[in-house]
Amino acid sequence: MANTNGAWGLKPVGKMGQNSNSTGVSGYSLYEIKNDNSNEIFHGSPVIPLSTGFIDIVGAAAGGSVSLVGVFMGCKYVSSTTGKPTWSNYWPGSGADSNHPIEAYVADDPNQLFVIATDASWTSKATARAGVFSNANFDSGASGSTTTGLSSAKLDIGSINTTNSLHLRIMGWEDDPSNSDFSAAGIPAIVRLNNSFNAATGSIAAGTPATTGV
Repeated sequence: MANTNGAWGLKPVGKMGQNSNSTGVSGYSLYEIKNDNSNEIFHGSPVIPLSTGFIDIVGAAAGGSVSLVGVFMGCKYVSSTTGKPTWSNYWPGSGADSNHPIEAYVADDPNQLFVIATDASWTSKATARAGVFSNANFDSGASGSTTTGLSSAKLDIGSINTTNSLHLRIMGWEDDPSNSDFSAAGIPAIVRLNNSFNAATGSIAAGTPATTGV
């Protein structure tokens, strides 16, 4: 039976260890999108820190050249049309008054766990179990829907490996009767960000994304 899951990017679901889980985000002056940034940033998209002090969509960080600062949860900006504060679950790439900052909300705790749909069959539950504690990447980290504002990123089953620069560490999967067919795409994998920029041992520098996707 096919799974019912679509794509939503990364969704906070818990915390590592015994930490309390608020699924909270950091925002306001902590994270900003540069006002002339035309890249759409979708809810649930991985974002990276730039050397300029702003954040941006993951871009071409697949090789680990830029670590992830967290997951984009939405933003607030002053509309260039109405002149009023606007809250949005994604950054549309335009529409902000250049005299005001674009405040971004980011799930940035290195201990945060996320759920993300798989892009392909995991073959079997046994194969999935063998993949736990391995690393993986996104099938497409920079795309999404301008209708829902949600990221279309999924976990790329074909990328699962021990390579330490891959963005996701697989921790398991959700027990979901509607999405339990391991021979089909859409298993809700539980992951954490590998090499998080905010981790105490993080060693991958901030940088500027290239133009190709993940």
